[in-house]
Amino acid sequence: MNFGRGPSVVLNVGGTRYSFSREVLKDFPLRRVSRLHGCLSEQDVLEVCDDYDRERNEYFFDRHSEAFGFIMLYVRHGHLRFVPHMCELSFYNEMIYWGLEGSHLDYCCQRRLDDRMSETCTYYSAEEPPGEPPGEGKKRRPAGAEGGKWLERMRRTFEEPTSSVAAQVLATVSILFVIVSMVVLCASTLPEWRAPENRSMEEQSRYTAESVREPSGIIEAICIGWFTAECIVRFIVSKNKCEFVRRPLNIIDLLAITPYYISVLMTVFTGENSQLQRAGVTLRVLRMMRIFWVIKLARHFIGLQTLGLTLKRCYREMVMLLVFICVAMAIFSALSQLLENGLDLGTKNKDYASIPAACWWVIISMTTVGYGDMCPITVPGRILGGICVVSGIVLLALPITFIYHSFVQCYHELKFRSARYSRSLSAEFLN
Repeated sequence: MNFGRGPSVVLNVGGTRYSFSREVLKDFPLRRVSRLHGCLSEQDVLEVCDDYDRERNEYFFDRHSEAFGFIMLYVRHGHLRFVPHMCELSFYNEMIYWGLEGSHLDYCCQRRLDDRMSETCTYYSAEEPPGEPPGEGKKRRPAGAEGGKWLERMRRTFEEPTSSVAAQVLATVSILFVIVSMVVLCASTLPEWRAPENRSMEEQSRYTAESVREPSGIIEAICIGWFTAECIVRFIVSKNKCEFVRRPLNIIDLLAITPYYISVLMTVFTGENSQLQRAGVTLRVLRMMRIFWVIKLARHFIGLQTLGLTLKRCYREMVMLLVFICVAMAIFSALSQLLENGLDLGTKNKDYASIPAACWWVIISMTTVGYGDMCPITVPGRILGGICVVSGIVLLALPITFIYHSFVQCYHELKFRSARYSRSLSAEFLN
């Protein structure tokens, strides 16, 4: 510590004193307290605390003493919980002041904080860091940052559908294009759609000059143009281009847009060649990849975002579930093949001629689907089938609890984020 005298310093928080050595302040878990170690003058000290006593070497903070006591418990023991009979938002403000975040809270308290913030719609503006007085960010922002502010506004308009009126209009238009594109895709598979010209599926997949002039070709070209322009603009205004390319939703956008241009190029280069009939299968596959556009709706609906985030966070539980199923499938398929076909008991079930064939029966039995296309006919096989069904119910239910809790947590996080941007949207309406 470069300011003050004495081997120790005293922190006075709301009348409660805490004594620390100088070396402890250097790596103190609370950022505001650790900043005292680098102060060179009294002016630097007064930017961190509210008052300073030279004689006692005492730093005064006009903050809630009981809240700081609970924060000190976190410093000592690593567990941070709310102060009883204190507003969660007030305690959260104290945490932000001392340099802590909501993630430092225990899980139960995080849920309480999210619920309270969702109910009261009290959020910090995305332009100003939490704990910073209103207007301070504008004072510190250099004059040449207007271009960066404009790019940030553009980025939020394209990435956050509830951040502004323009973002909501843009999201609505994008949803309409997705719906129209899906309707055209579904209608193109109807026999009546190509019956007037007696076109085959291969011909339906070709992008010729005549097909582009048709209403379906025009609509498809307009939708592709919109999605391409939207993807390009979002790439231009993104902060980190490499991170933009790695995002799952952006990869899905690329998979949905690229097949159209590949199909056009394949049709142009093949022309009327006889190889086009063999290429027709590839073209149909590429056209059908447009179904990925439905996933684009995840940008605008919290439910789909929650599902994706839950699957991302619960990949360990999903792998565990697959392992359970694979192990059970290996055991029950081998036993069912042995009981139904492997033992020469005078009755052989041809459906269980091999273990891979029996795996299909195990899957539909463990998931309680039961198509009825395969069923055991021997008494031992039926007993094994009952055990397989019960085991499937138990094994599938074991990881569900973890996935459910993760789903609820992801929903609260995304709901909190959406409500924060909704608050900025309400402010825009008021202005």
